[in-house]
Amino acid sequence: MKILALDSSSLVASVALLEDDKLVGEFTVNYKKTHSQTLLPMLDELAKMVELDMSTIDAVAITSGPGSFTGLRIGSATAKGLALALEKPVIPVKTVDALAYNMWGVDTLVCPLMDARRNQTYTGVYEFKDGEMITLKEQCAVDVTKIIDFINEKGRPVTFLGDGIGVFKETIAENIKVPYCFAPAHKSAGSAAAVATLAKILYDKGVFETAAEHKPDYLRLSQAERERLKAGKSIE
Repeated sequence: MKILALDSSSLVASVALLEDDKLVGEFTVNYKKTHSQTLLPMLDELAKMVELDMSTIDAVAITSGPGSFTGLRIGSATAKGLALALEKPVIPVKTVDALAYNMWGVDTLVCPLMDARRNQTYTGVYEFKDGEMITLKEQCAVDVTKIIDFINEKGRPVTFLGDGIGVFKETIAENIKVPYCFAPAHKSAGSAAAVATLAKILYDKGVFETAAEHKPDYLRLSQAERERLKAGKSIE
């Protein structure tokens, strides 16, 4: 079973190849370039390095959202194009779930924080039991204080990760009532390896779709769409 995974939902661009239970290769860049500049060159480089015959891929995994609207569109278009050309299924992996999966095995609650602007975060709350990730709060777009309140109600230590840490660190310090820590840099960013690993679990459960069926899940309207609605104009 070979899964090619892509993640372009945040500032990080990442591609990975998983074969059965072995991570064959991963290429991740967190730099100020657009995903249209990085994603395909990274994929090409990875394929060359591991001598990948693209026709042997069984599925293409992609972070399906939420995240950067532009990044999600680029990732979705790339995944759809590959899956269509190769006649393979697409495995959509929720972005926040994939980020949380970086922390597999920790005994604290896990709370990814992605900066959604306007003091909001794309987030969720998870825990790991008996080798499985359990979702305590599904990924959502909320004011950061609401997710902190949810964690406080649980009364358990929590590990935060994601690009929202730098934005919300002060708010966390002011409002959190349980022990907390921040994931180290190598665990705090998006990783196509985590996407691929989680995608294999989803695939085994029958969670996949055709290239034509796949579309990003933005969770909320873009700023342009919100402004059009505010002005009383249709977004169709």
